[in-house]
Amino acid sequence: MPQEAARVNTRIGLEAGAMGEPTQGAGRGDLTRARLLDAAVQVFGEKGFHGTTTRDIAAAAGMSPAAVYVHHRSKEELLHVISREGHRTTLELVRRAGATGPPTQRLASIARDFGRHHAQGHTWARIVNYELEALSPEHREEIRALRIAIEHEVRSVIEDGMASGEFDVPDVGMATTAVLSLGIDIARWYRDDGRWTAGDVGDQMAVLALRIVGGRAT
Repeated sequence: MPQEAARVNTRIGLEAGAMGEPTQGAGRGDLTRARLLDAAVQVFGEKGFHGTTTRDIAAAAGMSPAAVYVHHRSKEELLHVISREGHRTTLELVRRAGATGPPTQRLASIARDFGRHHAQGHTWARIVNYELEALSPEHREEIRALRIAIEHEVRSVIEDGMASGEFDVPDVGMATTAVLSLGIDIARWYRDDGRWTAGDVGDQMAVLALRIVGGRAT
């Protein structure tokens, strides 16, 4: 993202309107960009990318349509920024959660944090995971590289578990996809007013991830 304040807000990966406070000393342009990104998440979540116009985004931000083009060249650029920072945040989260400990602990930590993250930011997560085809080919490749990096982190932990005898799976690649899919799909069904909290979801994802790889909770 061009400016740090907007980047910090979007990287938190929460619902529109709850993306964090602007950084101290942020300029007016930074705050406007952050406001537009917040509005884009809100409207993309309600109408989908193709059903949203720049006028919709401007209205949600309380600005004129011309203001969108001052700070972003198109709604596709807004989607790209949201997707890029969302995936960067997820990659950092996975790396941090899986950094230390035996494979069983690392995978459980990754699945727990990944699941909670996707539940807390289910609107944001739905956009960055299910609107990828709306990105330009260049931007899609950038996001694809980030998704591959996330997959690599999880696969490495499962491979370590296989080597240590903690896990038993016939296909490491399939197990990796299954673990990640559990978390990603949360964005389709999670509701803030539902029966489970984001913490509940994260805890259950940790249990299910270990079952997928034949591991045991510690």
